[in-house]
Amino acid sequence: MAKTPTEDGKRPRSTVKEVAVWTMLGMLILGLGGFGVTSFSGGVTKVGSVGDIDITTDDYARALQTQVAAFGQQFGQQLSMQEALAFGIDKQVLQDVLTRAALDNEAQRVGVSVGDDVVATEIMGMDAFKGVSGSFERETYRFALERNNLSETEFETNLRRDISRELLQGAVAGGFAAPAALTDTLYAWVGERRGFSMLRLTEGDLTAPPAEPTEAELQAHYDANLDRFTRPEAKRVTYAALLPEAIAKDQPVDDAMLQKMYQDRIAEFVIPERRILERLVYPDQAAAEAAKAKFDAGTTFEDLVAERGLTLDAIDMGDVSLDELGAAGEPIFATAEGQVAGPLDSDLGPALYRVVSVLAAEETTFDEARETLAIEIQTDAARRLIADQVEAIDDLLAGGATLEDLAKEMGLALATLDHVPGQQGQDSIEGYPAFRAAADAVQEGDFPEAIVLEDGGVVALRLDEIVAAAPIPFDEAKDQVTEDWRRDAVAKALTARGAEIKAALDGGAAIGSFGIVDVTPETDRSGFVADTPETLLEDVFKMTEGEARVIEADGFIAVVKLDRILPAATEGEDAEGMRAALAAQARQAIAQDAFAAFTNALTAEAGISLDQAAINAVHASLP
Repeated sequence: MAKTPTEDGKRPRSTVKEVAVWTMLGMLILGLGGFGVTSFSGGVTKVGSVGDIDITTDDYARALQTQVAAFGQQFGQQLSMQEALAFGIDKQVLQDVLTRAALDNEAQRVGVSVGDDVVATEIMGMDAFKGVSGSFERETYRFALERNNLSETEFETNLRRDISRELLQGAVAGGFAAPAALTDTLYAWVGERRGFSMLRLTEGDLTAPPAEPTEAELQAHYDANLDRFTRPEAKRVTYAALLPEAIAKDQPVDDAMLQKMYQDRIAEFVIPERRILERLVYPDQAAAEAAKAKFDAGTTFEDLVAERGLTLDAIDMGDVSLDELGAAGEPIFATAEGQVAGPLDSDLGPALYRVVSVLAAEETTFDEARETLAIEIQTDAARRLIADQVEAIDDLLAGGATLEDLAKEMGLALATLDHVPGQQGQDSIEGYPAFRAAADAVQEGDFPEAIVLEDGGVVALRLDEIVAAAPIPFDEAKDQVTEDWRRDAVAKALTARGAEIKAALDGGAAIGSFGIVDVTPETDRSGFVADTPETLLEDVFKMTEGEARVIEADGFIAVVKLDRILPAATEGEDAEGMRAALAAQARQAIAQDAFAAFTNALTAEAGISLDQAAINAVHASLP
């Protein structure tokens, strides 16, 4: 069938996620259709321990499979255990279970636990265990645990530990506040603003253009930058194509049909006189008349617009015909270009109309439009003819016909080109996305297929060979070498000119004496300056007040002078909001660091024991 163009250790989880690790296993299994969660069988029962808490092989296997499934959803495909190990997912999971075990051990040591009523309330509130009625159902609960190879006692013990662990985590990580000195320092840095002047340098700023290169200089530039003058690896592709434009001129044309098309689309060919207008509406006739009197007395139309709190873009009507203006049409069309008519009624109230431009009537006769209309009919006929031949082309290819056979039997044009995957070459056929996609994908030994192109044409192609990357001979690349040499020479000259201007500024010269200056009164670190490299503001915020610097990037050279350093604003909603956000981020970071230090101390004090053979056995047992 023809193809168409459309064809280190990880930080502990948050409180909610900690609880969800075990409590949502049932939901996860149901949602993933039982993705490989089975009880780990073997002679060993644990992969390690922290203090008095054992990490069972089943616990580790479940946690690992849950994380692998989560990563697989992100990638859009199921990961194998080998891929998971390559991503280091096992190390993340092992750190997680060690952290949980350390917290469980500490909770057990200090006697932190919850009663049966708390556990029951948690279970009955879980969506994974609710039936169609929306309330807890024991059969659903039992079935979900069986699917996860968990007994009720085991699940409820794990849940009790999760809740106890949450209490312990809250006690450790809660109650922190960001020191005012820290928040103030962060805010002063983030909220600081800079005002600067920038002189962009172009070739026109040079005192003299670069001298013309000698043959030896061009050869030396070619040799030193051979990678710039090297053809990339390409696929040599032979293709047979039948395009509408190639056969359209041979299709018959019916004059009666052309006449009908012309009359059906007469609005395209006979365009009445029009006016480009601006309409300034007033609330009542008195206000409109007062405005017209001010205009007649010398007030500009732009000032009248500003008085209404509007802009010219807001009152632009575009081009309109006489009929579209109703009763206001005649006086408006009698007004000269640049003049103002009114006040006149409009659907929004009394208005003044300024005639921006007079557009004369346009008429394209049938004889003048005939060729354009004929091409449309012929091209459409050519598309239909090609569509009727696609199946026959497919059949010939399926029967073993070569592209050369297609050219002879079906009249397709045969040609060969070198296609660079991912790029659009100079050949017109490469202008079709469908062709480029097919050429990108074709492999050695693939059988040609008919591919329908975006304009209704058809093409089939084959890969002849891979053409290795190779330098373009100097004589062939000379124009490109000359252009590249000149670009480099201009860049070097601009760098030197920038250094001269900087030296003059350091000596007290005004930056405006060297050309047109772009002034940025103030901007913060996250600001935006059009048509500049991303590194510009980063460099500006490294400068001292009054400093001048030449800033360069690919295709960009400018001399920048830092005019002023403005401290962060101290008042206003934006300032308060930013301070609050920074304080919250700092508080969270401190809490996370404190919790990480706490769990590290717990594991160090309780002691960790790991059985690498058991861990490897779990890995080997999983798909």
